[in-house]
Amino acid sequence: MPVHTANAIWEGGLQDGRGRMKLGSGAWEGPYSFTTRFEEGRGTNPEELIGAAHAGCFSMALSKILGDAGHPPQQIRTDARVRLEKSGPGFAITSIQLACRARVPGISADEFRRLAEAAKTGCPVSKALAGTRVELDTALET
Repeated sequence: MPVHTANAIWEGGLQDGRGRMKLGSGAWEGPYSFTTRFEEGRGTNPEELIGAAHAGCFSMALSKILGDAGHPPQQIRTDARVRLEKSGPGFAITSIQLACRARVPGISADEFRRLAEAAKTGCPVSKALAGTRVELDTALET
């Protein structure tokens, strides 16, 4: 299996500094700063990238689980909300809310929910974030 990489460069102090994050594949590179993480600045932040990774991993895992169950999906859309909160002297990612909307012909809402819960538990990013509460909201679309 390949080893995937990314890097970050930070220059300056916490509040007045700035940095750039880059994916090893070269598919994305962008700025981040104190304001993009703790306020409403322009750029990205580590939590946003974790959310994208989690949404992508969960969607792929759910696609496999649905296909293995005889219900190949037409489309899966997963939105992630990553909550960063003050925790003791620092900060912590306290929860991730995944909202999954999918078009899956021939499946009941109950079976879809059950399979989505299995994907939430089984995807590699969920496993890596095992210390974080992950909530899941699901709905089938037509």
